[in-house]
Amino acid sequence: MVIRGLIALTLALAAGPGGAAQCRLALALAMDVSSSVDAAEHDLQRGGMAAALIAPEVERAFFASPMPVALAVYEWSGRFNQEVLVDWQLIRSPADLYAASALVARAPRSQTESPTALGHALAYGSQLLRRAPPCLARTIDVAGDGENNDGYAPHLAYAHFPFEGVVVNGLVINGADFEAETGLIPFYRSEVLRGPGAFLEIAQGFEDYERAMRRKLERELSNMVIGAVDRDRK
Repeated sequence: MVIRGLIALTLALAAGPGGAAQCRLALALAMDVSSSVDAAEHDLQRGGMAAALIAPEVERAFFASPMPVALAVYEWSGRFNQEVLVDWQLIRSPADLYAASALVARAPRSQTESPTALGHALAYGSQLLRRAPPCLARTIDVAGDGENNDGYAPHLAYAHFPFEGVVVNGLVINGADFEAETGLIPFYRSEVLRGPGAFLEIAQGFEDYERAMRRKLERELSNMVIGAVDRDRK
């Protein structure tokens, strides 16, 4: 109780005198549904995210602080192909979390034949964050199994869309089905990660997606640093 009280006081002070913040973190989860993701892989990814959201360690991390987390989930593929699966919800209780997981699990796949427009996916995430509830921190969590091959590159999204104060973490699905994919990990590290404390999680194939997402969510929810200095790279 003492620790929770100290956390609450720290968060209240970080929110400023107006106390405008409704949540400690606005977290947008982005799933790759480009043509490189076949039906079986998509099922592993979709089921893996739904299961990861309600894993015991992730649930504990969601409710480790008195302030809630605002959650949104969207799919991305081609430059004009983004679809919200879970619109912004304040996760105040386990029931809220289970409801969000159920939405992820049952929503139909939005695309099957579009290329990989990662820059556009990031730009869409930045716009999605603009209508999130006011939170102390904002994070985009983008997963993918291929490099950008459509539209503008991530660095152009960072140059032309509002990313001030936004952390972008990555989850590489390292299937290595094609020789081109061997460069996916350095690509995400050099071109996608952004902001203070940004990190990369690696899933060794879609079968490993759930484990990697559990680990990633737990870290994102647990390691928010109040008052961190902005060290945006781009």
